[in-house]
Amino acid sequence: MSVFSSSSGVSPHPHDGSVDPVAAMEASVWALAAVVGTMRDALSAPLAEVLAASPQRTAVLEAAGLLSWDGGVPVAHPSLVPADGPTGRSMVQARLSSLRQAVTAAAQDASAAAGGGWSELGDEVLLNQGRASAATGRALATRVVPGLPGLAERLDSGGRVLDIGTGVAALAVALARELPRVSVVGIDILQRALDLAREELAQASDVADRITLRHQDVAEVTEVGAYDLVWFPAPFVAQDTLVAALPRLVEALRAGGWIVVGTNPPAGDPLRAAVDRWNAVRNGGNDYDTDRMAQVLADAGLDDVRRYPTVPGGPVLVAAHRPGD
Repeated sequence: MSVFSSSSGVSPHPHDGSVDPVAAMEASVWALAAVVGTMRDALSAPLAEVLAASPQRTAVLEAAGLLSWDGGVPVAHPSLVPADGPTGRSMVQARLSSLRQAVTAAAQDASAAAGGGWSELGDEVLLNQGRASAATGRALATRVVPGLPGLAERLDSGGRVLDIGTGVAALAVALARELPRVSVVGIDILQRALDLAREELAQASDVADRITLRHQDVAEVTEVGAYDLVWFPAPFVAQDTLVAALPRLVEALRAGGWIVVGTNPPAGDPLRAAVDRWNAVRNGGNDYDTDRMAQVLADAGLDDVRRYPTVPGGPVLVAAHRPGD
């Protein structure tokens, strides 16, 4: 998620003197802070109480077009009202991660901000970003798996899942909870993230015995026919690594298994596109979007490529099948 959107009020002609685009961007940051704070507070109290508790923050939401009133009753934009508690917590974590990464980028010089990667980010950012992925894990288990031919049956019979870039293991935990007969192997190249993951697993004793963590580069996966489902968050992987890893991941799938790849949709405006590219590269990732990733999967010999949008403007999950079953 980019911090600044096309609705930030930035003039398309920033040098005409009529608008200070930097001031408009700064206001957008504060507006996003109001959104995140409101969403966080609304996880534990009714939205009407949250809005009444901070009139000035609420006024920011009104000015941003995210809130109106109907006879004294607040009418919130749907983006402020997540479908359920777990989804709301994940959205808050994702936006906190984005804000913290933006602050980190602002404080770095150009060479450091060009590609420091996740190892340069603090534990709090890793935890925020990782915990946000729990929503993806739930969507993967409840929306995607049931629609992929043969996969639900495999996983219900004790199937195996490979979680690439497991981070703090939030997605692995979500998968294990939603799919009670699977075992999950989570790999990550960042040892510090795995250390945090082990602390997180200590709080997930109901599923921890079905989750294995490994310190491993995705380009060094050597297993053959070992997994029924591979989860691959493509935007977080460098392009060279992605190209090297994909054939290995195809081999790691059992015949008839599926790979599901998280992708960013094509950006809808130039600012969002530029921010997305910068964010991807500075985090050690790539700028492949949904369309390009779908073609890459087909070129790798996979078939039945399918797309599953998540939220408007959010990631698109691309699934592809290994032939043979």
